[in-house]
Amino acid sequence: MKQAKFQRAAVKDSIKQAKAFMTSDGYQNLFARLGVGNGDNLSSGSSYGFGGFLTRNRVLLDAMYRTSWVVGKIVDAKAEDMTRAGIQINSELKPENTDLIQKKMVSLNVWRNITNAIKWGRLYGGAVAIICIEGQKMDKPLKIETVGKDSFKGLLVLDRWLLNPSLNNLVQDFGPDFGMPKYYDIIASSSVLPTMKVHHTRVLRFDGIELPSLWKQAENLWSESVVERLYDRLLAFDSTTQGTAQLVYKAHLRTILVDGLRDILAAGGVMEAALIKQFEYIRLMQNNEGLTLLDSKDQFAAHQYSFSGLSDVLLQFGQQLSGACEIPLVRLFGQSPTGMNATGESDLRFYYDDINKLQNYQLNEPLLTILRVMSMSLLSKPFPEDGTIAFNPLWQMQDKEKVELAKNIGDSLNNLFNSGILKKHLVLKELKQSSRITGMFTNITDEDITEAENEPDLDMGEDEVDPLTSLPVEKEEGVASKKKVAAKEVEE
Repeated sequence: MKQAKFQRAAVKDSIKQAKAFMTSDGYQNLFARLGVGNGDNLSSGSSYGFGGFLTRNRVLLDAMYRTSWVVGKIVDAKAEDMTRAGIQINSELKPENTDLIQKKMVSLNVWRNITNAIKWGRLYGGAVAIICIEGQKMDKPLKIETVGKDSFKGLLVLDRWLLNPSLNNLVQDFGPDFGMPKYYDIIASSSVLPTMKVHHTRVLRFDGIELPSLWKQAENLWSESVVERLYDRLLAFDSTTQGTAQLVYKAHLRTILVDGLRDILAAGGVMEAALIKQFEYIRLMQNNEGLTLLDSKDQFAAHQYSFSGLSDVLLQFGQQLSGACEIPLVRLFGQSPTGMNATGESDLRFYYDDINKLQNYQLNEPLLTILRVMSMSLLSKPFPEDGTIAFNPLWQMQDKEKVELAKNIGDSLNNLFNSGILKKHLVLKELKQSSRITGMFTNITDEDITEAENEPDLDMGEDEVDPLTSLPVEKEEGVASKKKVAAKEVEE
């Protein structure tokens, strides 16, 4: 209770300070009444304030995510792009062991659950993925060395509304989790698990938009939904779209000037019924033959509505929404940007760079934790301490670019091999590793590499001279041995 009161008091103090120390642009023009806070102008009436906190309104967030495709795309796009290309494991583990771990991550739905955890973290401002290890108590700290054979059963994803963080029991040890909840209590009525306490070391946490310290305390140490910051731009875009759609029904307005209309309506009775019957005949005739039945004194007029400029308005609101969620138009709306020589490739490259930043920031440590657990579960040995991961690039090269890259790699390795810097088996390893990017050299097997590694060294040395020509013996594999045999036959 004391901590909750402190949090509310801290939030109120921050609001008062924000109101008391209002700042404005330094530029002012007294005669023209320009500048914020300078006289009676429109800019002086503008400010920022605290509206309804959208992150705390789960019902509204659920409605927006389930009914608005734009909100769904904003929440899902980055989460899916962060996980869809997978990772490359760089360690001393044998290739067959790393392949086993990669396959098990797919079969245990590790990637799908991580994607969902990122999604709900972005939507609600926080979510967790609990590491499920059979035979271990959830409220005890996770010790990697105690993970048994085949005991890792995957991840359980829960959003912030299914958990109660221990606000009165925080991590006191200095480190990345310092000041965070030490335990998370699962709400039984909203989960497949019974009520239980989960230690923070068994939890992979994913947040939305990070908040300052005081506001983070106000949100029970969770973060902010990504939808809250762009809510005003979303309303503007949807309102403009719906308004434009409504104009389609009024694309052509037709008016009829009826002689003595006011007198007919005032009289009512037979005259009003006759007027209504006349318009019923007009609708009937127009539907069938396109005829309009009028009195000689009546006048008919059609007014056409112009849609020019609406597409530019929609595009501008779409660009603002794209900038607010940091997702390019080509990814958010599936449309290429307009303009001369505009392909959207540069936008996608910048976007993929941002995705890579988020991957290293949010996924690197959680994935390493999963690999350590899976290594003990599948291989019964620790994951190498110097082992790292690299996220596979999202940018896909064209076939022509792959061929050119494969040629450059092959030429470089060939030069290194001929100069004696690399051995044959190392060249084969490099070619096989590059196959993930180039799509070539995929038929190189581990047996080929082992066979090349066991081949005898046929290099005869730099000082050996061919007795027939008195020239240095070529160091190319196979050629040196043939010339040596020929020299022995001549001597005999």
